[in-house]
Amino acid sequence: MKLCAVIPVYNHERAVGAVVAALRALDLPVLLVDDGSSAECAAVLAQLAQQPAVTLERLPRNQGKGAAVLAGFRAAQTLGYTHAIQIDSDGQHDTRDLPRMIHAAQAHPDAVICGYPIYDASVPKARLYGRYATHIWVWINTLSLRIKDSMCGLRLYPLAATLALAQRAHIGQRMDFDTEILVRLDWRGVGIVNVPVHVSYPSDGVSHFDVLHDNIRISLMHARLFLGMLPRLPLLLARIVTGRAGMRCA
Repeated sequence: MKLCAVIPVYNHERAVGAVVAALRALDLPVLLVDDGSSAECAAVLAQLAQQPAVTLERLPRNQGKGAAVLAGFRAAQTLGYTHAIQIDSDGQHDTRDLPRMIHAAQAHPDAVICGYPIYDASVPKARLYGRYATHIWVWINTLSLRIKDSMCGLRLYPLAATLALAQRAHIGQRMDFDTEILVRLDWRGVGIVNVPVHVSYPSDGVSHFDVLHDNIRISLMHARLFLGMLPRLPLLLARIVTGRAGMRCA
């Protein structure tokens, strides 16, 4: 397993340096993806990319978190990596959880290692409880509880399976990405391993969640996945009957 960390970045110039430093302290190569950031953020990223084992990819315009993550995955695969950690650039994720995720990936190299959040007191209650609408739809669309949390941005992916899916299926490119790609990977029989991770919300953190447009995108994603689940229903039910969670349904 050859592993790197991919960080999609859009105007998080104040936080991203600490994330890179924490990853490098774990001896992880880092691939930054500039998703059309401001000149100030772009300059910070260029400076970070001067460090050993830090690579920078730039998108010509803002295309969304999902597009940035996939661009990073494609670049990582080109560089010879087989697996990639996806981690947010805003400092929400505790990198001390990564060794356990890496250990899980070594034991299950064909699976997606999904962080499921353990929140501290800083989590906004509306965001905490609002996630359950998505959780319920994910459980419906997979007919399982395999995915404990589909919205956490800390994961470890097998690149071959993930990029093969991205070539064949339409996947949301913005805030709908995290949930949709997990459901579709589950449909394709890719294993899901859940690992608890600590998540905090810095008081000076910057969120790019667009309440109107991103909620519309997420609602359309759930509808799209539900319609995609219906023709897969016999195979999803067969998984339950046979106990074969890895049965391919796509």
